[in-house]
Amino acid sequence: MTARDADAIERLARTVGDSRQFRARVIAHLRRDVPFDWYAFVLTDPVTAVGVDPLAEVPAGVALPQLISAKYLTVLNRWTSLTAAATLGDRAAESPVWQEVQREHGVVDVLSVVFWDDHGCWGFLDLWSRKSFRRQDVRRIDAMVPAVTTALRHEQATSLRRQSAGEASGPVVLVLDDALGVVSRTAAADDWLARLLPPPVGGVLPVPAAAYNVAAQLVAREQGVDAHEPRGRVHLGDGFWVSVGAARLGEGQGVAVAMEPITAGDRLDLVGRAFALSPRERTVVAEVCAGRTTAEVAASLHLSPLTVQDHLKSVFRRTGVRSRRELVALALGAAPLTERTPER
Repeated sequence: MTARDADAIERLARTVGDSRQFRARVIAHLRRDVPFDWYAFVLTDPVTAVGVDPLAEVPAGVALPQLISAKYLTVLNRWTSLTAAATLGDRAAESPVWQEVQREHGVVDVLSVVFWDDHGCWGFLDLWSRKSFRRQDVRRIDAMVPAVTTALRHEQATSLRRQSAGEASGPVVLVLDDALGVVSRTAAADDWLARLLPPPVGGVLPVPAAAYNVAAQLVAREQGVDAHEPRGRVHLGDGFWVSVGAARLGEGQGVAVAMEPITAGDRLDLVGRAFALSPRERTVVAEVCAGRTTAEVAASLHLSPLTVQDHLKSVFRRTGVRSRRELVALALGAAPLTERTPER
């Protein structure tokens, strides 16, 4: 990646309002020099690496459940094990997603890359092409990883600063079959989903992509493809975060997918990762959120009060807050926050 590329990505991260807009702009930037026909740019839970928010442009007629199912059963160039950008090359036949979905649309090659850092896995990108990718394409994509990773993490941090516009009334449970078809849903699901998702098309409420992803991850785990937990945390908009998890109802039965507001512990973990806090800083934040004074935190962690204050100053700088009250509001999502720019 050239210095111009790095500057462009950093500029997009500063000026674009949310992760979807940012990803769309990154795709547009890549199209100028890297030839490809379609793509899937997916945000992931930083701990489980399960997809929670896909942005994709795929051939007409591709069914989302089929694509996701095949993707999660594919070992070749799987985002949970990639260490650098890679293509299918002459190994396309080893990929279930190529065999079942991509081949019939003339896809010859797929360039895959994952965006991860010391704080977690923030997303992955697949570029589909009807021609083989060049070495220079792989190098260019690989070189942009650090800048895009930082930007994706920063966007998640920004979304955590938004106050929730409201809460859902209890959990929603969907029952899917192994092909990700909806078998049934709880009575409260229709109202819950209607408030969280776009208006229904043809009278059928859409299913959140995160629900398909956690169900597919459960099947992949059962088949020994990947050991990550079938669970993800996703921002649905306006500061509202939910946890989505999948579990098998019984042997030979369907997959239950439950969606509910994230817990305080989950939010604390996301804040720590998204704002790049150190393990010690995360512990200090948790102590502060529990209502402990500086002296109490110092005694609990066997630190001096001055060291605790230094940790808090670092946390304030990284998160952009100015007081403990604002820090608790950010960490627990309990109150409006002052608009400031956190340290990236």
